[in-house]
Amino acid sequence: MRHHVNRVALIGTGFVGSSYAFAMLNQGVTEEFVMIDLNKEKSEGDAMDLNHGLPFAPSATKIWFGDYSDCKDADLVVICAGANQKPGETRLDLVQKNSAIFKGIVEEVMASGFDGIFLVATNPVDILTYATWKFSGLPKERVIGSGTILDTARFRYLLGEYFKVDPRNVHAYIIGEHGDTELPVWSHADIAGRPISDWAKNKADFKQEDLDELFVNVRDAAYHIIQRKGATFYGIAMGLVRVTKAILGNENSVLTVSAHLDNIYGQEDVFIGVPAVVNRNGIREVVEIGLDANEQEKFNHSASVLKNIISSISILPK
Repeated sequence: MRHHVNRVALIGTGFVGSSYAFAMLNQGVTEEFVMIDLNKEKSEGDAMDLNHGLPFAPSATKIWFGDYSDCKDADLVVICAGANQKPGETRLDLVQKNSAIFKGIVEEVMASGFDGIFLVATNPVDILTYATWKFSGLPKERVIGSGTILDTARFRYLLGEYFKVDPRNVHAYIIGEHGDTELPVWSHADIAGRPISDWAKNKADFKQEDLDELFVNVRDAAYHIIQRKGATFYGIAMGLVRVTKAILGNENSVLTVSAHLDNIYGQEDVFIGVPAVVNRNGIREVVEIGLDANEQEKFNHSASVLKNIISSISILPK
C-alpha cells in the first residue's frame, strides 16, 4: 500500500502562480495542492475555479485555499509571490523590495514545521533563491530556483525553428543569471548529437549573425513580452511544472535550475543557473560541463554581478 500523499503548496497566486496551478491540474502532477496568498478572495476563487475543472483532469487532485500552517506536510513549497517586473525595469531592480517580502514568507513557512524543498520562481530568481536558503536554514540541496529553465526552453525553441527541427530534439543550454548577463553554451549545443556548427554548414542561407540575433532574442524575450502583455507567465509556469515533476517523480532529470555552487565552474557561494540533476531530495548534483575560455569569462562575470547584489542585501543572515 502507498500511504504517502504528495502535497505542493503554492505561495502567490498572481499571473505566474495561477498559471502554474492550472498547468499542474492539467498534467495531474500531485495529489494535494494548496494555494496561499494575501489576497484571500482571489485565491479562494482560483481554487473554486480549478476544482470545477477536475472532471476533465487526468487524475484526482485535492485543491484548496489555505494558509502557512498547510506547509507543514508539504513536500514542495513553490514561491511565486512578490513584486512584478514593470516595463523598463530589470529583474535586478526588484531585489530590495522582494528580499523583504521573502523574509516574511520564508519565516512563516519554516514556523509551520516545513521540512521539504523550496522552489523559487520570483525575480530576481537567483538572488531570491540565495535569500530563501539563508532565511530558511535548509540544506542548499533543498532550495532550488527556476534559474534558466525558461531561457533554455526559449533557446531550444528558437534553434528548432531556425533549423526546422522539433525543439525537443535540440540539446542546448543557457546558463548564468536569469537576466541580462546570461550566456549560451554554444560549445555544447547540438541537435541529434550533431553540433550546431555542423547544422550551420549544411544550411544554405546560414549567417553567423542569425545565431547572434537568436541569442539576443532569447535574452531579451521577457522585455518584449512584458511590453506587449504586461507579464510573462505561461512559459515559466510550464517550466515550474517540469521541475515539480522531476522532484515528485524522483526523476534524476537534468534541468538548468538555479543551484548553489561550491567550487564548481570556478565559483562558490552563489545560486546561479546551471545544469543540475534534480530528484526527490532536491539537487543531487550540479553537472559541470567544460566551458570554452569565452564562455567561462562570461559565466564569471554573471556570477560576479549576482554576488555584488547579494552583498548589498542587509537583511540576509550572515
